[in-house]
Amino acid sequence: ESLATSETNSTVPAAVPVSVVEIKPVPMRDVIYLPGTTEAWQDVQVAADTAGRIEWVGPREGEKVTKGNLLIKIDVSAHKAAMDHAAAQFKLADDLYQRRKRLFERKIIAKEELDQSATQRTLAATDYEQIKVKYNHGFPRSPITGIINHRYVDTGEFIDTGKPIADIVNIDRIKINVRVPELDIRFVRVGQKTPVKIDAFPERDLNGKVDFVAFKADPATKTFLVRTLIDNPLGDIRPGMIGRVAFVRRVITDALVAPLFALVDKGGERLVFVEEDGLAQSRTVSIGVIQGDRVQITSGLKPGDHLIVKGHTEVEDGMKVSVQ
Repeated sequence: ESLATSETNSTVPAAVPVSVVEIKPVPMRDVIYLPGTTEAWQDVQVAADTAGRIEWVGPREGEKVTKGNLLIKIDVSAHKAAMDHAAAQFKLADDLYQRRKRLFERKIIAKEELDQSATQRTLAATDYEQIKVKYNHGFPRSPITGIINHRYVDTGEFIDTGKPIADIVNIDRIKINVRVPELDIRFVRVGQKTPVKIDAFPERDLNGKVDFVAFKADPATKTFLVRTLIDNPLGDIRPGMIGRVAFVRRVITDALVAPLFALVDKGGERLVFVEEDGLAQSRTVSIGVIQGDRVQITSGLKPGDHLIVKGHTEVEDGMKVSVQ
């Protein structure tokens, strides 16, 4: 009898040690991550409004400029002479108008003479303003606050009307343009907060904000352009870098969640194992949202189940287990 009992005990398989977690409903976000290219908040190419020889060049490449700063000086001496002449003509017309105005007030001249003088004064003022504008074209200024990214000219060169002077960029803020699939565009709206990662700075968590959502899809890709903005106070995020923007499609308040590694693939079927009364029970599951290393289980688990998360690859359905 003692021998039979010993033989029987030797055939009983030992319980497999496992670790379990209790399944509880938790909130989970359904997030889509989309790549995009960074662009400068403002990117302006300044062109010459007049032709002439360049007498002076101001800020150089890499230097910061403030809106209104002088970029270059173009020789506009001919316009200067014409402007001085127009100014003198206006002064003569103005003096004549003022004299005739006094004479009219004393009823020495007729109203027609005063009106004629006023018209001449207005024409002289218009001529002066037009020539003044042409003269000021010789002193192009920065239309924005930013950094000189490229300068096309140097002192002594001749520049023609419409030719570029400099590229100026403002990277205090950065635009990230992404293409959103048509099935996901309904989850995106202007003003929406968007977590952002820049590939060049993987350790940095950035917060963006949707600035624009296209109203029309790209006919070739059937995607919609979405632009999100991020602040760039350090100025180290540069246009052309790759960024990844997260859009929250929905928040699931009571998701049943399992670690991805707890799933076992058996013949193309997704299984998990739960501990019940000291035995391993297999459950076929369906999955939903994946967030990082967690996955939503849409069927196959219920709250309170003891999900086996360690030792699950060593057990089969009905095996004895020992929770450690």
